[in-house]
Amino acid sequence: MNQLPPSADPDQNPSPELTTWGVGPWQGEWPLDANGVLDPVLDPELLENGDTRNVLDKYRYWKMAAIIADLDVRRHKFHVAIENWQHDLNIGSIVRTANAFLAAEVHIIGNKRWNRRGAMVTDRYQHVRHHPTVDDFVAWAATAGEGAPGEPNPLPIIAIDNVPGCQQIERYSLPQECVLLFGQEGPGLSEAAIAASQVVLEITQYGSTRSINASAAAAIAMHRWVMQHEFGSN
Repeated sequence: MNQLPPSADPDQNPSPELTTWGVGPWQGEWPLDANGVLDPVLDPELLENGDTRNVLDKYRYWKMAAIIADLDVRRHKFHVAIENWQHDLNIGSIVRTANAFLAAEVHIIGNKRWNRRGAMVTDRYQHVRHHPTVDDFVAWAATAGEGAPGEPNPLPIIAIDNVPGCQQIERYSLPQECVLLFGQEGPGLSEAAIAASQVVLEITQYGSTRSINASAAAAIAMHRWVMQHEFGSN
């Protein structure tokens, strides 16, 4: 896709709202091609009124559908799943982190409604799928991997929790294709979720607290996948 010219720089197009991100209306003539046609990825309304969305500068003035299409070409092969039985406030933050690390998809297990405040609207750019039960999620994972046409290829379910018998995530080689499964703040993962997982991994801690925040744990686990598969670090 075409990149925006320097005039899309936030320094040259300051936002009138004085937000920590965003640009004001497009300055000067609109970026038309030789035939006077606007690049189809650009949104005329944003060019006219400014763009204060929480997106990278390269996506300034882009239509939402164009941003999603560009992300879809580059999405990573890991999925993120979250149990949602108590309307946990951390879910929004986990979805935002999944967007930042470009997860293939986010899966909400349990209640369909979840607290979106922490997502900071990033869920609009992230594919989100709902599973009413753990069994429904497991049935999806059983055939969700990339395999030969017509052949079932299960997607490994990797649970993140500090329960007896778990292994250290720092010493574990995460599969390139997998789904990272997280529980809720407090109770953690359900027994059904743990039973359905290929392995349960813990994040090694050194202080006095029994556990770290659920959204923080999710961020660490996703970054661990990125370090292994994008940077080749074991």
